[in-house]
Amino acid sequence: MILARAIKLVDTHVSFLYTVFMDAPLQEPRTLQEAIVYFSDADRCFAYAVKLRWPDGHVVCPRCSTAKHSFIKTRRIWFCYTCKKQFTVKVKTIMEDSPISLDKWMIAFWMLANCKNGISSYELASTIKVTQTTAWFVLQRIREVMKGKGFGKSTKIGGEGNELESDETFIGGIAKNMHKGRRLKADGLGPYKNKTIVQGILDRNLRKVRATVVPNVARETLQDEILRNVKFGSTIYTDSAVAYDSGLQRRFVHDVVNKTEAYVRGKVHTNGMENFWSLLKRSLKGTYVAVEPFHLSRYVNEQVFRYNHRKEGDRKLTNAERLAVLMSQVAGHRLTYSDLTGKSDSPHHAETGTGETVEPF
Repeated sequence: MILARAIKLVDTHVSFLYTVFMDAPLQEPRTLQEAIVYFSDADRCFAYAVKLRWPDGHVVCPRCSTAKHSFIKTRRIWFCYTCKKQFTVKVKTIMEDSPISLDKWMIAFWMLANCKNGISSYELASTIKVTQTTAWFVLQRIREVMKGKGFGKSTKIGGEGNELESDETFIGGIAKNMHKGRRLKADGLGPYKNKTIVQGILDRNLRKVRATVVPNVARETLQDEILRNVKFGSTIYTDSAVAYDSGLQRRFVHDVVNKTEAYVRGKVHTNGMENFWSLLKRSLKGTYVAVEPFHLSRYVNEQVFRYNHRKEGDRKLTNAERLAVLMSQVAGHRLTYSDLTGKSDSPHHAETGTGETVEPF
């Protein structure tokens, strides 16, 4: 009798503690382990995603931009009274038409935004329990969101008194390690055969970088990108490549470091860009191993995003803050599997009919 009462008392106490624990609001996640626990609750995950997409709490229809709607709590969808259609937090975002649950999407966003060297599709597939092909597609869609304000955007960096660095790097396999047939095919393409060229510009004052894939290292190509992305009057430091040897002095304060003699001459160096290149190549060689040239721009966007959101001024950004920045950019982007792979003509990869869907997901 006494033992039975003791067991009943213990059970009651444990049940009370469990109820209190489950009802207590969890803090925003700070680590991957906390993020997995946080987003495992469907309601909490949904509320978090809504807060990141509409930070002011003012939910509007993504199709007609009106706020006259009703919320169907049991299905976590809204019904717009203006366009007479249902919508979810995924509509008109990079996640639209995705059957993958929101908690898995949030973990994928978290890992790609915060893993310094990136995350492979095989590792993500194992983490969120999807196929490798699905994980690869998810990662490519997130990279599409990461491009943010890059090359060719309306805003320019720099300005009078600002110091910038411009440099380029070559991504690709080593010729001696290629298969004989591929090596013979690359013969005659010059010293940079089988290489993809990436140009980067670093603003030392903002601690921000812009990078993009370029077709060649001709003077017109490299200087045109600088003209389109840097304000006139800025101070630009480059190496002694012939592409920079004339033209920049007309609109910028231009100084050159000859790397055959020294890598640094006072303030004149491109070591900031070299640091970025080392981070980019570390992820490409160590995590992704093999990246096709026509997909390289998205992997560059990924590294640019993480580099530009390491700090805000002198304060380091937390993992949750970096996730919030990334999630704030999901709206207005779309990347279908047929567009990504070019398999729209295949009967197994029919076009998705974007913009015509009437289903909430």
